[in-house]
Amino acid sequence: MPFLKNLSLLFLLFIVSSCQSTALKVEDLDSKKVLFLGDSITHNGLYVSFFEYYLFKSGFNADVISVGLGSETTSGLSESDHPFPRPCIHTRIDNVLKETKPEIVVFCYGMNDGIYHPQSPERMAAYKKGVNSLISKIEAVGAKVVIMTPPPFDSVPITKKTVKKNALDFSYKKPYEGYNDVLRDYAAWLLTLDYPVVDQNGLLGAYLEAQRKVDSNFKFSGDGIHPNPEGHLLMAKALLHELSLSSARSIKVSDAGNLLKDTLFKKVHKRRSARSRAWLEYIGYTRGKVVKKDSVTAEEKVCQKLKVQILQSNN
Repeated sequence: MPFLKNLSLLFLLFIVSSCQSTALKVEDLDSKKVLFLGDSITHNGLYVSFFEYYLFKSGFNADVISVGLGSETTSGLSESDHPFPRPCIHTRIDNVLKETKPEIVVFCYGMNDGIYHPQSPERMAAYKKGVNSLISKIEAVGAKVVIMTPPPFDSVPITKKTVKKNALDFSYKKPYEGYNDVLRDYAAWLLTLDYPVVDQNGLLGAYLEAQRKVDSNFKFSGDGIHPNPEGHLLMAKALLHELSLSSARSIKVSDAGNLLKDTLFKKVHKRRSARSRAWLEYIGYTRGKVVKKDSVTAEEKVCQKLKVQILQSNN
């Protein structure tokens, strides 16, 4: 169909223009420890599982640890009616880096950083300060940085929940209807930084707009915030493309449902999920309550056995 061909062309043109060039290639991840940080989208981690799956399929054996945390920010801000003060990455980043010893760090923050309010100079400054501080701490341990802009906030599925710019208050329960304008500001600033940056906000937003020209009910997210499997697969595809994985262009976003049933993917996802949970709790965090476990050794042994099975299955 002409539309689908045009959509594919749109994707290729957009992804080439939205990702900054970098010397970091997918082969540089082989046998390296790759850490993922972020909020609830990374805590869900489906895009990380897709990412790791395609690495295995392409013959690369990276050591991926994903420790995204729901509700987290890098700005340190929180809404008045949030059930607990939002966790901030800066309260745990030192311990994260100390325990995981990453060589490459991929992070995706921003969705929660504007706390669902309209843009303000103060909130923008807090976001910039938080991101710059995070980069400095990552580089201080000798790790390389890869940045992903926050995926788009989509007000269409939740129009009854959103509020106007002149509302008395805003939060994740009552988000500003134009909140994606705030996320676009974050993305535009991130893209000026001298690091590899994958513009997930622009990419998913462009794909969403193109799909709605065919199906007005199309959506990536039921709650306007968290991407569905198609959205996560598109995020993984964009990141793999940034790292110059040759097969990334052939990944079809519409295959997300089939991938979830794939035997190899199920093993990769099971292992990634278990490992993420174990490391997150071992590193420790505060999210309404303090969570800290004493060891990750037992879980690592189980995950290592799963990795052997994955490598054998992929041969």
